[in-house]
Amino acid sequence: MAYFKRRQQKVNGLWYPQSATMGTIDMDKIIDRLSQISTVSKSDVQAVLGDLAKVMADYMSLGFTVKIEGLGTFYYTAVTNKQGVATKEEVNANQITGVRVRFLPEGERKNGNRVLTRALSDVDIEWRELGDNGQPVQGGTGGEEEDDDGNQQLG
Repeated sequence: MAYFKRRQQKVNGLWYPQSATMGTIDMDKIIDRLSQISTVSKSDVQAVLGDLAKVMADYMSLGFTVKIEGLGTFYYTAVTNKQGVATKEEVNANQITGVRVRFLPEGERKNGNRVLTRALSDVDIEWRELGDNGQPVQGGTGGEEEDDDGNQQLG
C-alpha cells in the first residue's frame, strides 16, 4: 500500500495527489526480512549487503554501470558548474563539480512491442490517503497485517 496527501500547487492553485511515505525502513529490517524469506542467516545477509554499496561505487568509479538482476541498473552522472565553454578543446574535468547516482529500474518488453514492465514501479499499488496528522485517513482498505507479536507484516 502506498500513501498520498492532497497538495495545492502554488503556480496554478490546483490540487493534486502527492505521494507520501510513512517513514524509513532501515538496513536491520531489510536484513531481518531477507533472512526470514531465505535460508541465509542474518549475519550472512549483513556481511554481503554491508559491502554492496562499496563494491558498486568501486565499479561505477571505473566507468561501469552496475546491473542488479531483478532490481535495475545504477550509474554515475557528472554535475557541472553550468559554465559552458566555447570550444570542444576547452572542455575539461574542472567543469565537473559533483556526481549523482542514477538508477533505472529493470525493465522487460512484452511481446516485442513498446509495453515496458519496470521492476519496483510497475506493480499493482493500492493508494491510501494520509491526513494532515500523518496518519491514514479512515475508510481505506488494509494491506498490512500484524503477526502474533503485534509486529506489522507486509500483506
